[in-house]
Amino acid sequence: MDTKELLKKVRQIEIKTKKQSNDILTGSYHSAFKGRGLTFSEVRPYSFGDDIRRIDWKVTARLSEPHVKIMEEERELTILLLVDHSASMSYGTKNAEKSDYVAEIAALITLSALKNNDKVGLITFTDKVEKVLKPAKGRFHALKIIRELIFNDNFSPYSSINDAIQYVNKVFKRRTIIFLISDFLIDDYNEKHFRKLCAYHDVTVIRVQDPIEKIIPTLGYIKITDIESNTSYWINLNKKNVQSYIEYRNKKNEQVKKMFEKFSAGFIDLTTNDNYLKSLIKYFSEK
Repeated sequence: MDTKELLKKVRQIEIKTKKQSNDILTGSYHSAFKGRGLTFSEVRPYSFGDDIRRIDWKVTARLSEPHVKIMEEERELTILLLVDHSASMSYGTKNAEKSDYVAEIAALITLSALKNNDKVGLITFTDKVEKVLKPAKGRFHALKIIRELIFNDNFSPYSSINDAIQYVNKVFKRRTIIFLISDFLIDDYNEKHFRKLCAYHDVTVIRVQDPIEKIIPTLGYIKITDIESNTSYWINLNKKNVQSYIEYRNKKNEQVKKMFEKFSAGFIDLTTNDNYLKSLIKYFSEK
């Protein structure tokens, strides 16, 4: 993709997701996550019903009238997008590649964070951490995140989420709002790392799959290529084998979901033909 095409695509995604973030998502996003605590706002005269524990005794003594401290939520949050960039994310059939779909979701979250004056960062991973954009504010930084998600098409054939989780556990010491986005087609999960991640941070898992990964057509013998290992196979997609695969895939999908729910992480399940805006609005409003 040349520079002109890249800038055009960044602009298209910005326009589309900016309009969406101006809808009710921003309000839902704002109320879904709590700040780090309370910070002092002002002192005002005591009113009947005020909590006497908030009386400012120094001001009260100075003015000879009871005054109370008013506290407000410290709103600034740190948002981290943790995005799978392995080769399976470049797969797509009817509507879009999973990576393009994810780029729009990430852009929407980024611009919503921007409107709420929150910091937002990005980590992409394959079987290792690939790219790190430290959390920051501002439109330029937001566009840098979007650019990174749509420009980097050098997908690795290898996939493992464990190194990325360990990196976050090591580097991010303060509470962070984490959106972990992947197709979760891998099986090498280290529950210890996930448990620690969810214990220290507010984690939302977004699983993105292509529709055909859930419903396989019966096509008889076909040749397929594993885009992560680049290995080709002949397989028989008869009714029996297709049914066995669907049952296996459903079992794996349910195991992943239950693992994250066990650690109190939020979970959003999407395919690339779903309206992600509606799903995110519903999730934020119910959180």
